[in-house]
Amino acid sequence: MSDQTASLAAGDGLVLFTRRWLAPEPRVAVLLVHGLGEHCGRWDHVAELLNERGMSVFSFDLRGHGRSGGRRAHVDSFDDYIHDLRLVAETDVIPTGLPWVLYGHSMGGLIATVYLTGDNPQPAAGVLSAPALDADVPTALRYAANVLGRVTPALPLPNSIKGDHLCRDPAVAEAYFGDPLVETKATAGFGREALLAQTNVRAALGQISVPLLVFHGAEDELVPPRASAPFGGVEGATRRLYPGLRHETHNEPEQEQVIGDVADWIEETVLRQSSDA
Repeated sequence: MSDQTASLAAGDGLVLFTRRWLAPEPRVAVLLVHGLGEHCGRWDHVAELLNERGMSVFSFDLRGHGRSGGRRAHVDSFDDYIHDLRLVAETDVIPTGLPWVLYGHSMGGLIATVYLTGDNPQPAAGVLSAPALDADVPTALRYAANVLGRVTPALPLPNSIKGDHLCRDPAVAEAYFGDPLVETKATAGFGREALLAQTNVRAALGQISVPLLVFHGAEDELVPPRASAPFGGVEGATRRLYPGLRHETHNEPEQEQVIGDVADWIEETVLRQSSDA
């Protein structure tokens, strides 16, 4: 595995931190979009497992996250995430000449879904892990996001994530809350933009034109399984629930099985079908 980092200037001048885990003889490229409050460095082990299957992995810290620039866990417009994602795809991923897969987790799954429903260069397939098309946000926080997001959008609000929400391995929670790059708050402006994006994209799922793998931990308390249920009615989508697993299925003790299932699906959907074409 070759792990490389770089910087990329977004359209508004903000600097994005990018990362590449390159397989020796790649057959497909995977573009990962991480979740709220975290950063792409938490995905090393996932990238390593995909590298072993001949898949090069590309990612970046979302604006306001990790080593990327911007106000922490804030966005002026949800479209900024989409523009950044398109920039990374066009700059880092598409030039490889490999078929590519867009893989988004949680809020990254919401971003990926919005991207897939828009007029953007499309991947060969999409993988969505616990996509946050809905979330169990406390009523007070939801109200604050809607109201304060208009008045004081930069106001930081706690994101209500607890360690046992992530997975059943307490070491993951310890590392998460001990990570200086992890954000445990998000702004009211971010909350308002995310809630609007959720509402809008749920009505646009029929516009997705690529095959999808959607998977979810059945015991997810952060983004409940009902959030991904609408994908059950999307043509070309395969939805899987993992009994007993929580929000970060890729960090559960069963992580190798989960990522192995993702790699199997990519091979079947992207590589074998393209070779048969």
